[in-house]
Amino acid sequence: QVKLVESGGGLVQPGGSLRLSCEASGGTIIHYTMGWFRDVPGKERDFVAAITGWTGGSTRYGDSVKGRFTISRDNAKNTIYLHMDSLKPEDTAIYYCAGKYVAGVSPWAEDYGDWGQGTQVTVSS
Repeated sequence: QVKLVESGGGLVQPGGSLRLSCEASGGTIIHYTMGWFRDVPGKERDFVAAITGWTGGSTRYGDSVKGRFTISRDNAKNTIYLHMDSLKPEDTAIYYCAGKYVAGVSPWAEDYGDWGQGTQVTVSS
């Protein structure tokens, strides 16, 4: 089981950009499908994006972030990223990084076995 640590969250104005990072330790995530999810109080956990292992040749995005967010990975750094553009107030949430050893860019949180502690993103003027 790997340890995942997110960073890069913060306060940003609407229309702005942020890049979240998720660094893994305790093992390599090169084989892992990695995902980003987000939590808003009172709502179910929301799928944001996922990327397959190795070269990250396949990605998948939640409908609310398509065209604005980009997931990527740097296997040499054992890290995945979420680049967020054109941020909206409704993107405000705690963002979690997650990993699973089984292939497939699943949008279902229950498919992921390894989770980070989360990082807060607030979009507000």
